[in-house]
Amino acid sequence: MHATVTIDIETCKGCVLCIPVCPPRVLEMSTAVNAKGYRYPLLHDGCTGCELCAKVCPDFCFIVYRRPSGHTFQNGEC
Repeated sequence: MHATVTIDIETCKGCVLCIPVCPPRVLEMSTAVNAKGYRYPLLHDGCTGCELCAKVCPDFCFIVYRRPSGHTFQNGEC
């Protein structure tokens, strides 16, 4: 299975709850800030689609997408 997440960086308040719950450790906080002045998570390759980031996020910033093996995400496709 291939998976990815989208992150609404403008909704994020920088609580950092998503970072330690990510089993493959593919999230890290940005050094940049959003329009509200908060740092936000950045996604690196390796998402497994476990949904823990989405479940722990109090601001509902994450949407998880999964595809069967053999299908990869291309050109911004979710």
